[in-house]
Amino acid sequence: MYLYNKKPIEEIITKETKIWTCTANACNCWVRDNFKSSDEPLCPICKSPMAAQTKELQVVDNPCSSF
Repeated sequence: MYLYNKKPIEEIITKETKIWTCTANACNCWVRDNFKSSDEPLCPICKSPMAAQTKELQVVDNPCSSF
């Protein structure tokens, strides 16, 4: 039985990313800019307007964003 995984640990690459956060006080939903569904998105949870912000996040590609 092995107690340790012998694979090297991959470094998590992060960068400053544009996100959209819900403006409702009771909701803490946010969406990455490249995953939003419209130019001025509504919150997918509570349907409130969302505001643009930035956040340091792990880099994730959205292959569907080019369609």
